Amino acid sequence: SPDARITPGCLGLWNDEQADGFRRIVEFVHERTPAKIGIQLGHAGRKGATRVAWEGIDQPLVDGAWPLISASPIPYLKHSDVPREMTRADMDRVVADFVSATKRAAEVGFDILELHAAHGYLLSSFLSPLTNRREDEYGGDHAARARFPLEVFCAVRSAWPQDRPISVRLSTHDWFDGGNTPDDAAIFARMFKEAGADLIDCSSGQVVKEERPVYGRLFQTPFSDKIRNEVDIPTIAVGAISEADHANSVIAAGRADLCAVARPHLADPSFVMHEAAKIGFEGLAWPKQYQSARYQYEANLARAAADAAGKAR
Repeated sequence: SPDARITPGCLGLWNDEQADGFRRIVEFVHERTPAKIGIQLGHAGRKGATRVAWEGIDQPLVDGAWPLISASPIPYLKHSDVPREMTRADMDRVVADFVSATKRAAEVGFDILELHAAHGYLLSSFLSPLTNRREDEYGGDHAARARFPLEVFCAVRSAWPQDRPISVRLSTHDWFDGGNTPDDAAIFARMFKEAGADLIDCSSGQVVKEERPVYGRLFQTPFSDKIRNEVDIPTIAVGAISEADHANSVIAAGRADLCAVARPHLADPSFVMHEAAKIGFEGLAWPKQYQSARYQYEANLARAAADAAGKAR
């Protein structure tokens, strides 16, 4: 719904016009490539009604803000708008919105759907004790905090075709005292698995601004490793995975089944083609209008490798 967005610039799937736009993209991919294409559905919760990132990430809108809802009335930043604690009526409306978007996504033809329950957004705000201070049946222990996210998931799972996979993105570490740890994340992952999740996308953090994450190459991969091998569910590793060799090593070691690569694609829309060339993989079809560039790129890589080998001798 419009009030589920993070910023006014966010995509949505709450009407038929938007569905028609997505359909053109999905059909283009399916008709021209063997690739699969997915969609991620989420609700911003207390982190909504903010400016687009390049105008001030997480900063509240000056004009045009919409009312916010969350597990508890706790603002993300001290100067952020205070969200309203969700009522049962709010929950029913949000579930209905997720189901509506899921049905549209299925009809459009997406191959996989991911439910976003990470990064301090609405569903995540229920899972974390840092953002869920409720004293009703939706706050307290793990089962209570997961109650509403699981209600949403089960409704989405029922609306999504059974022969298409569904993933759940979790913040597997809150990186702050009193918050969720990887052990807590494993408990939640098991709950989603039992409810019918096919994959767990293992991100972390962004739940509270005071977090103290420890960054580094593949820094979230240990969380994927833990959930994959303790909960026995396929996982997606994500975070600081910037080369094909990184992804191949993670998957070959049994630490994840898939790797998500976001920012490298933003920096280089031809990231996959470039990485394939770097590791000598020839099974990737470049668009025909780019073939001449492919040959030049591969020649440059070969020349650089020969120069490096010569200097090493």
